[in-house]
Amino acid sequence: MFRIWGKVIVGEKIEKQVTYESEEKFAYSNFFTYLSDVCEALDIPTPILLKTHIFNYAKFRTVKFLPRDFAEHPEFDKLILENITLN
Repeated sequence: MFRIWGKVIVGEKIEKQVTYESEEKFAYSNFFTYLSDVCEALDIPTPILLKTHIFNYAKFRTVKFLPRDFAEHPEFDKLILENITLN
């Protein structure tokens, strides 16, 4: 089981947030699916996912998507996904 906290940031404020939760084991090969589900729950477009995004999530347990990472211009400054550790 794992959780991902998705936050839409405008300026320095969290405008929208969602906690994505799954019973399955986390797999980096499914990261785009997790990202798509978070974006659908937040009602925002899905950004373009690069290897560097996955590497940042793996190394720092967080990844930031800026407006340049989207095919269409979003109405926010950044999308941040953070890993929530379960004990």
